[in-house]
Amino acid sequence: MKHMMAWLLGGMLAAGSMGTALAQENKDKGAKEDVKEAGKATGRAAKKTGSAIKKGTKKVVHAGAKKTRQGAGAVEQKTDKK
Repeated sequence: MKHMMAWLLGGMLAAGSMGTALAQENKDKGAKEDVKEAGKATGRAAKKTGSAIKKGTKKVVHAGAKKTRQGAGAVEQKTDKK
């Protein structure tokens, strides 16, 4: 059992080091590519943030309108009884 765990751990370490080596090979891009990727990431983040703000604003407006309708209904019921 101990030997199997040792082999398993050794295999995991070897696989992890190979992944690191592959990642380092891909990092040989130029500064231009890095700037392009950063710009694209910023654009995606801005789009995602804008969508989230739009969704949140829409929820707040709809909730406010719903409460306004409920309040108006309550006032109408009170005035109809008299």
